[in-house]
Amino acid sequence: MQIEAIQEALRESGADAWLFYDHHYRDPIAYRILGMAEGLHVTRRWYYLVPAHGEPRKLVHRIESLRLDALPGTKDEYSSWQELEAKLEVMLGGVTKIAMQYSPRNAIMYVSLVDAGTVELLRSWGKNIISSADMVSHFEAVLSEEQVASHFKAQVLLDEILAAGWKQMGDRVRAVGTDEFAMVQWLAEKIEQAGMVTEHGPNVSVGPNAADSHYEPKLESSHAIRKGDFVLIDIWSKMAGDQKAVWYDITWTGVVGREPTEREQQTFATVVAARDAAIKAVEDAFAANRPIAGWEADQAARDVIVAAGQGAWFTHRTGHNIATELHGNGAHLDNLETHDERLILPRTCFSVEPGLYYPGEFGIRSEVNMITRPGKAVVTGKVQRELVRI
Repeated sequence: MQIEAIQEALRESGADAWLFYDHHYRDPIAYRILGMAEGLHVTRRWYYLVPAHGEPRKLVHRIESLRLDALPGTKDEYSSWQELEAKLEVMLGGVTKIAMQYSPRNAIMYVSLVDAGTVELLRSWGKNIISSADMVSHFEAVLSEEQVASHFKAQVLLDEILAAGWKQMGDRVRAVGTDEFAMVQWLAEKIEQAGMVTEHGPNVSVGPNAADSHYEPKLESSHAIRKGDFVLIDIWSKMAGDQKAVWYDITWTGVVGREPTEREQQTFATVVAARDAAIKAVEDAFAANRPIAGWEADQAARDVIVAAGQGAWFTHRTGHNIATELHGNGAHLDNLETHDERLILPRTCFSVEPGLYYPGEFGIRSEVNMITRPGKAVVTGKVQRELVRI
C-alpha cells in the first residue's frame, strides 16, 4: 500500500480524506488499492480513513479486529451499532470533504459501491461525500511499462491468430463446412497454445447473430457458416500466468465467398469513420496536452453515426477501459449508457469500438485498442480498413 501516493492524489483532488468501507467483500476496489490480501473472511463492517495529511485511522469490529492490521494507522474497535456510529463520527472529526466509492446519481456505476444508508449517515454529520472515481482511475487503470509490454505481446499474438482464423474459416467452408461454435473452439485452442488466456469466448457471429452485440454461440444452437454469410469475430486475450497482464480486445467483420453488398459497405464505412473520429479526438487532445473525458471521445464517434442518420442503431458506448480486468476501472468512452466525466489518463489502455446493429439482418463493429502516454496516444494493433473477404 502506498499511503504517500494516496495522500498526494487526495491533495490534488481537494478532498480532506478518502474513506474506504466494506463488509462481505462488496468493494473489491478498496482491497486492491489498499493492497489487502485476497480471500479475507469479512462479515462485519470495517472503515479505513486516509486523510490528505496525517496518519490513517481504522475502525473494525471486535470479532474481526485483525482485518486491517496489515495497514498502517491507529485502530479503534466496536461491537454494537451505537458504538460503531459514535466512534465513526469521532474518527471522521476534522474532515469534511470525503471521497468514497460513490457516484452522484449513480452516473459512474462501476465505482458506485457505497450503500445509500452509509452516505445518509455521514451527511447527517455534515460531511460532503464526493466521488473517488478519478482517484480510482489513477490507482486501477494507470499501467506500468511492464504492463504495457504485456499488452503489446498479446496484441502481436492475437492479431496473428485472428488472421489465421479467417483463413481457417474459409478453408473449412470450402471443404467440409464449419459453424460458429467450431470456430470459437479453434480460436480458443490457438489462444491457449500461444500462452494466453481468455475469460470466455471468443465470439463468432453469423448474419443476424452479428446484430446481437453480446451474442455467444453455444454447441447446441451454433449456426453453420456458409458461402455468402456475413461474419463478425470479437476476440480478446492476455498473457497467461501474469496477474498484472493487460488484455488485448478486438473485433473484425467479413463476408464469405463473395463481395460485400452496397449496404454492408456503407455501414462499414460509417462505423470506420466513427471509430477514426474517436481515435482522432484522443490523439489530438494528448498531442495538445489537453484533458479529455471519456464522454467526449464517445461523442466524437456518436456524432458521425448520428449525422449519417444511423444513431438509433448504435446502441452501446464507444469503448471501455482495459487493464488487468477486460473491463477496467478507468474512464470508459461513454456518453450513452453513462455520462463518463472521468479523464482519460496517460498510461491507460481502452477500446474504441463503435457499431451498428440491424436486428434480423447483420451488425458491424470495428474495435481497436489505444494506449496513452504524456503527449501521445496510439492505436496498438492492426486497424481494419475494409471488410475481410473470407
